[in-house]
Amino acid sequence: MQPYSIRDSITSKINKNMKKILILGAGLVAQPIIRVMLEKGYYVTVTDVTDEQPCKLTKGHPNANPIAWSVDDEATLDKLVAEHDLTVSLIPWVFHPIVAKACVRQKRNLLTCSYVKPAMAELDKAAKEADIILLNECGLDPGIDHMGAMRVIDHIHAKGGKVKQFYSLCGALPAPEDNDNLFGYKFSWSPKGVVLASSSSALYLKHGKRIEIDNENLFKDRFVVNDFPTVGPMECYPNRDSISYLDIYGIQEAETIYRGTLRYAHWCEILDAIKACNLITQDKFDFTGMSYADMVAFMLGTDANDIRAKVAAKAKVAVDSPAIKGMEWLGLFSEEKMNLSTESPFEVIAKLMIDKMPLHENEKDMNVMLHVFHAVYPDGKEEVIKSKLLDFGSPATETSIARNVTLPAAVAAELILEGKLDHLKGVHRPTIPDLYNPILNGLVPYGIEMKEEYGLPVSEMDNYLK
Repeated sequence: MQPYSIRDSITSKINKNMKKILILGAGLVAQPIIRVMLEKGYYVTVTDVTDEQPCKLTKGHPNANPIAWSVDDEATLDKLVAEHDLTVSLIPWVFHPIVAKACVRQKRNLLTCSYVKPAMAELDKAAKEADIILLNECGLDPGIDHMGAMRVIDHIHAKGGKVKQFYSLCGALPAPEDNDNLFGYKFSWSPKGVVLASSSSALYLKHGKRIEIDNENLFKDRFVVNDFPTVGPMECYPNRDSISYLDIYGIQEAETIYRGTLRYAHWCEILDAIKACNLITQDKFDFTGMSYADMVAFMLGTDANDIRAKVAAKAKVAVDSPAIKGMEWLGLFSEEKMNLSTESPFEVIAKLMIDKMPLHENEKDMNVMLHVFHAVYPDGKEEVIKSKLLDFGSPATETSIARNVTLPAAVAAELILEGKLDHLKGVHRPTIPDLYNPILNGLVPYGIEMKEEYGLPVSEMDNYLK
């Protein structure tokens, strides 16, 4: 690996006042922010473990510096951070604290699209002392969801109102015309995070009562959403801990708060059956000589004879149900040998999914987001407010997931580089007007917009979380 340096051929072209941005990670969502930063006239260094993908995404642009860098090279990281005005970390979230500490040491601002984990939150004081901002959660979810929610919540509070109920629902899915498999899902990135999330428990507040859903029952706790006529009905299941957002959003008065994940029909039913067979565990087993059907039988503690009926009995579904048909389509009842030794069922499922459910180059993905607020006011009036986002990717250019994850970061990056957020120091997420207003406004020219409907009748709430 060559040590980092700004290339001589580029140095002569850099205006003395040109702002420099460092983008760590050149994965599947990186293209939009790289493109926009170069179009805006910034000097952009892009890193990955090799320079192949950075070179591909920067396309020989004169203001681009594609290089190889790995996260274990902290000495080079410090130099990289020091030589740029802003660092954007698109590497896995677990490494963000390493990058953040380098930014604190070098007194340079940081931007990520990931959740504020404790290790990041602990750097708030150090960041303030370094006179920098560590701005996180500037993606889609987290990101646009926060900003769209807070714009309406602050509107309600400004009128003296209270938020009685709040739902935040989001899904990244294939466009309806490309929804052509039993799962109703396609991957434009590694499926491991999606599958892993299936193992989580959930917590939300429903009419003042704490509802705890253990991971075994996650997909059983679902309801149907019909708010997007062009998309059709979708199922919603709870997304981890919703109650913590009472404090994050400043709506401690709410009697109901629910964050959910949107999917097409059958995803929940099929995944529920897969979970019932203990096929999402990350525990490793010796599968030497086994077929896929043998693996399923092994995890059930039985043999592979009439495996469909045995799985149906375990999952408590009919043999001809979408759950059994979906597992069969995925290949889980196949007699084909897996050619594995020690492996986890989780890894097997993830590989089958990415092999069977890729988003092809000629297909479109879609992001759909829905916020529903039940507001009450001092004069006794009540209203329901809905805020919606519907965005589609382009097969020829960029996926919707890439657009919605990194274009908010691109808008935020420009705000930081142009000094418009200099008054904000420490660890932040975009839940205050100084952040959410300019970022949401900056997304509109890209066709990404939360569109709000006010004054809807309270009867609209009957459609959610029965």
